[in-house]
Amino acid sequence: MKLKTEFGDREELLTYLRATFTAAAARSSDVAELRGGRKAAEAVLQQIQPQRYAATRNHLRGTVSRLSAYLRHGVLTLAEVRRFALQRGGKQAEKFVTELAWREYWQRVYAKIGRDIWKDRESGKTGWRPADYTDGLPEDIAQAATGLRCMDSFATELRQTGYLHNHARMWLAAYVVHWRRIRWQAGARWFLTHLLDGDPASNNLSWQWVASTFSVKPYYFNRDNLEQFTDGVYCRTCQHYRNGCPFDGSYDELQARLFPRANQAYE
Repeated sequence: MKLKTEFGDREELLTYLRATFTAAAARSSDVAELRGGRKAAEAVLQQIQPQRYAATRNHLRGTVSRLSAYLRHGVLTLAEVRRFALQRGGKQAEKFVTELAWREYWQRVYAKIGRDIWKDRESGKTGWRPADYTDGLPEDIAQAATGLRCMDSFATELRQTGYLHNHARMWLAAYVVHWRRIRWQAGARWFLTHLLDGDPASNNLSWQWVASTFSVKPYYFNRDNLEQFTDGVYCRTCQHYRNGCPFDGSYDELQARLFPRANQAYE
């Protein structure tokens, strides 16, 4: 099918897309504001500050590039982004370039294993068996109705904008896999449904890193960590702030709570 490529305005484009891709439109009527094309990508590239990336990247309001969608769809290449970052940031761009290298690594793994990207690369290190995890994503997570202000805000942003800061992706993935004990594949499919920068390489292998099927240990977080890197904006307005927050506790306490069988052999 040959697609129409010229439109009078954005609304005409959206009307055409909804009529052409009816199944996608039925799943969600949200449309991201991100502009596509080479000109838009070059404008975003010119705004990056790789010299500030290492110190601020974990903060939701930190200095990140927002180039991922353009890289995902080949509008920009990793090589040209790397060159530009090094020209602008020099040695201070090292962490930024390292993250580009991780993206390249995910792609090389994907090229080698193909559809096996959907299978556990290793056994999990949580102490739970694969059968202990639920296959499908619960509706309260997908519909941003868990009652946890942070997780619901992340889920809403994912659906409405097609983007999430990487730290928010990690928190949300950890919640799905470790607190709700859902198989990582369900979460990975959910992300790919909405992310404009979503691809099976970076997406699935990052989920596996969180789940510990492609890492030496599971990734999880506590409320102190989340508050620190979000400036507490979600916690202050959450009904669970004073009592019942599932993320409250030290890392040792959460490890014992989430993975009580991690050091036990299977019976």
